[in-house]
Amino acid sequence: MLADVALLTAGLILLAIGAEALVRGASALALRLGIAPLVVGLTVVAFATGAPELAVSMKGAVSGNSGIALGNVIGSNISNIALVLGVAALVRPMKVEARLVRREIPLMIAATATLFVLLLDGLLGRIDGALLMAGAVAYTVFAYRGASEGDKPAVSSQFDSAIERLRTPFLSLALIAGGVAILVVGANVLVEGAVSIAGALGVSQAVIALTVIAIGTSLPELATSVTAARKRQADVAFGNVIGSSTINILGILGLTALIRPIVVEGLRPLDLGMFLGTALFILPMMARGWVLSRLEGFLLVAAYVLYLTSLVG
Repeated sequence: MLADVALLTAGLILLAIGAEALVRGASALALRLGIAPLVVGLTVVAFATGAPELAVSMKGAVSGNSGIALGNVIGSNISNIALVLGVAALVRPMKVEARLVRREIPLMIAATATLFVLLLDGLLGRIDGALLMAGAVAYTVFAYRGASEGDKPAVSSQFDSAIERLRTPFLSLALIAGGVAILVVGANVLVEGAVSIAGALGVSQAVIALTVIAIGTSLPELATSVTAARKRQADVAFGNVIGSSTINILGILGLTALIRPIVVEGLRPLDLGMFLGTALFILPMMARGWVLSRLEGFLLVAAYVLYLTSLVG
């Protein structure tokens, strides 16, 4: 059991290191290719911070551990909104200025609702995966075109200052390659440890995926969003979470289901309800001036703690 915990911990550490390298390399390379910082922040960084979820879900699906493949993404999206945004709002209340980020919130809700419906038959098949992947392509095109409409200069400067620029393209490519390699190793180690722990504790793989793995793979989003909130870059914090949550559903689960259909197992109605509910409630919470206050941040974190209690209780 101790060895399994060590494997799980090592896997999470490797995923965090790999994601960090991939974020830095991919975002710097995208800037060199002339992509606007706002687009980089909402798409490239979102894809890169979602890389741990992709690696774990792919490994889980291919190895026949559907509970981990699906529970990881469901749990990550719940923690992205309830934990990451909640903690970021506790650090500093956040007002979203970017029109593109505001429009992305309903898109994230629509993606969440679509996945919720697709899961009702108990299987996320290849046709479902193709539908989700089409949505990922449409989402990326939307973000690219939406950024060209021109938000306030202050909004663009938030993303410009938040994305690291590297000296040479070679360094960017090296970080991307290294990050991908570390992610693959980390996913293999983590899934092996998670399956063993689930067996030893007599709980479903989905429970491990919804808790430890989900929180672990959400750490890149947590670090990015809290740092952005402290620097008064609310659009970066929200763009990171909303973009990553949307990509988790459309891109990660879409690609995973295309390669290997995912059986819905180990998930409770409460898990799916929390998944849909957190996405739905973020919009009315920000209805007054697009601000997420400390009180609302506290309510999100409290709801997440209660949810975790229901899983481990």
